[in-house]
Formats: sequence, structure tokens, C-alpha cells
Amino acid sequence: MEKLNLEMAKKLIDAAEAESRNIGVQMVITIVDDGGNLVATHRMDDAWLASVDIAHNKAWTSVALKMPTSNLEEATVPNSELWGLNTTNQGKIVVFGGGLPLEKEGKVVGAVGVSGGAVPQDVQVAEAALKAFENEK
Repeated sequence: MEKLNLEMAKKLIDAAEAESRNIGVQMVITIVDDGGNLVATHRMDDAWLASVDIAHNKAWTSVALKMPTSNLEEATVPNSELWGLNTTNQGKIVVFGGGLPLEKEGKVVGAVGVSGGAVPQDVQVAEAALKAFENEK
């Protein structure tokens, strides 16, 4: 796979939505490419409007920093080394779970961002998309 395209994004969104329905939470699921550009966003019926930006920013953060957004949780609390990181990049950096990078052959090719539930639920749904990505040949 050379680029993360819409066809792949739809597969990841389908997997994430299935997991979201499984746990009974309405989510917004966003897929971005390796440059942080939007490939697709899916807002389930009744998902929070605020989650549209949050999901996109989680995906963008994962691509921009090449890591899960959850990796930033401890380093960004008051008096920690990265305190205030979320105020950089026009406030686009998200410092809690729900964003995961998508990697092929050791290279980040995109990311998924999920918002709409409690942080562990967002992570669970993002992981479903990641698993679908990893199972693609």
C-alpha cells in the first residue's frame, strides 16, 4: 500500500463503527494521511458535534508526533516536561487517548482519531480501526 486512500479509510471506519456500536457509544471517527490531511470523517447519528474537531485533532496529533495521543498524558500534566504542549500548533495537539498512528514497514502512513466516549472507549474504538489496518495486505 503506497498511500492511505478513501477505500482503506472506509474499511477502518467500518471496523471502528462496529466496535462503537458494540459498546453502545456514538462516535466520530477520522482518518488522516501521513501529512495530517483529512481522508475521511464519519460522525455516527447523535455523536457529539464537538467530537468532529476532537477526532480530527487526535488523528493529526498522532501523525504529527508519530505516536499514540495517550503517550502524552503523563508528560503534559502541570509541572511536567511537556506542560502546555496542547497550546501549541494552534491548539490542535490532543494530550489524551483516542489517536493512533497507522504504520506500514516502520513508517507512519496516517492515523485514526476517535472521539465521543470516555477516553478508554475512544482508545478501544481506535484500536479496532488499527487492527483492521494491520490485517490489510
